[in-house]
Amino acid sequence: MNSHPHKHAKHGEQKGDGPLPRLIAWELTRTCNLSCVHCRAASIDKPYPNELTTEECMNLLDEVVSFASPIMILTGGEPLLRPDVFEIATYGTQIGLRMVLATNGLLIDTETTKQMREASIQRVSISLDGATADSHDKFRQVAGAFAGSLRGIDLLKKASIEFQINTTITRENLHELPDIQKLAEDLGAAAHHIFLLVPTGRGKDFKEQEIAAKDYEQTLHWFYDQGDKVDMQLKATCAPHYYRIMRQRAKEDGKKITVESHGMDAVTRGCLGGTAFLFISHVGQVQPCGYLEVDCGNVRQAPLGEIWRDSEVLKNLRNFEVYQGKCGVCEYRRVCGGCRARAFEATGDYLEEEPLCTYVPKAACR
Repeated sequence: MNSHPHKHAKHGEQKGDGPLPRLIAWELTRTCNLSCVHCRAASIDKPYPNELTTEECMNLLDEVVSFASPIMILTGGEPLLRPDVFEIATYGTQIGLRMVLATNGLLIDTETTKQMREASIQRVSISLDGATADSHDKFRQVAGAFAGSLRGIDLLKKASIEFQINTTITRENLHELPDIQKLAEDLGAAAHHIFLLVPTGRGKDFKEQEIAAKDYEQTLHWFYDQGDKVDMQLKATCAPHYYRIMRQRAKEDGKKITVESHGMDAVTRGCLGGTAFLFISHVGQVQPCGYLEVDCGNVRQAPLGEIWRDSEVLKNLRNFEVYQGKCGVCEYRRVCGGCRARAFEATGDYLEEEPLCTYVPKAACR
């Protein structure tokens, strides 16, 4: 596959002080072959107008490397429905970015795994939201989705492509979490990432499936305990309390939190939206994350580095002093931060306190 004709951008630091994005989730297309009950984008299998063109995608990748070196998560919808997905991935690899892919796995075949290898896709994530075909297919609303995902995983393994399993936790599948984790381990996943449901998109109609705050806390304690029991990376996403719990538990156990003992969790924080993470939609809209639908600008109107640096929303998210409610006084706000998307959906204000947190900050007790 030929290189994009643009001159490769030179890696450089962003001018001025401040953090840089370490992860960018890029919704290459909103079109999807599934109709999942929790979908943040409420995606369906139809064309969506005004998606970024191939040329615009290449320009965007040039902009990314002009100020940062993040992992680029190619997502959707279903990114494999975009005909130029591997052309985009190849160019990203050529200019020095780590390109990864998030897919439901149903469209993976021997040709796509060959193209993944040629494009140097570093990891593929596939979602399993049930330990059985019955529970997973009900969640995904397509019969055969579970079998299709397992078939895709098998093809990734045959092609020696690293993969991880993502699981969205709801009241309906919470009891299955140990079995889903065991399945991920048995399949040979490099990692298991759990996502606590954020009620956006179709997820708003699924809000009654959001687990209670007490269950949320217990689940994250259980997840912490799994760290020494499984031979794969574990990560809690959209679950910022985990980083408070990790510190509480480590203190109870007399442990220091280091990269050696806790992996990358030791050097990251809970809600990364606007501090280390960014989301770009299929039409170029920039948001702190896919679940927090607050417009920070559009890459068609301004360079991404400028949006990252100058957006008032993103600057507010980096300023923990302006957080409201108990999140604003919590001693763990720098490592947790609360889910800003959950706060926004509950109150209309992304700086308000996280609604699904049982912890009472020390300052609130005075």
